[in-house]
Amino acid sequence: MNFKPAIHFMKLKMSDKSLFAILLRSPWWYSFLIAAVLVLLANVFLPEAFRAVGMLSALPFAVLGIIAAWRQRDKPSPERVSMALDQLAKMSWKQFLPTVEQAFVLQGFSVTPLNSNLADLQLEKSGRVTLVSCKRWKAATLGVEVLRDLKAMQVSEEASYAACISLSLPTGVALKFAKENSIQLICQDELASLCLQVMKD
Repeated sequence: MNFKPAIHFMKLKMSDKSLFAILLRSPWWYSFLIAAVLVLLANVFLPEAFRAVGMLSALPFAVLGIIAAWRQRDKPSPERVSMALDQLAKMSWKQFLPTVEQAFVLQGFSVTPLNSNLADLQLEKSGRVTLVSCKRWKAATLGVEVLRDLKAMQVSEEASYAACISLSLPTGVALKFAKENSIQLICQDELASLCLQVMKD
């Protein structure tokens, strides 16, 4: 997984709840299956003169399948993700921090540890700075307080982006705050995918 700071320069964004967005997050073959069903229905139920037009309705789903397959080409298996999460949960802070640092280095970032209670790492790439908070990666839930502190530091340091790492899912309030303040959350499966390359070496 390539870590990408949350960049919100696009005015138009597909709704996370739209069918196309859901299919892009789903296994790629879902889209191809829908396309095949639409072609079959067009062949069975439409008059011959309209079959070609009916089968065209399958084209967007076939394209989605191709895009989803491309995005998922390097996606680790659920078994590998589960193994990585187990290993990360057993790590001490002294083991976890170097793992995350190396993971970001492999993504092409310059990484600087920070002596702060608000953020733990400073990433730099292409002249843009991202502050990362990860000290509470083992907390039972990711609450909004740590995100507020991280956002305050981002503003005071004039950093481009902010990201927070956690093995747990955020609370509803934390998730809302993260979306409203462009804070990227790297949780569970995304965290496992980020660290897997380091952990297998």
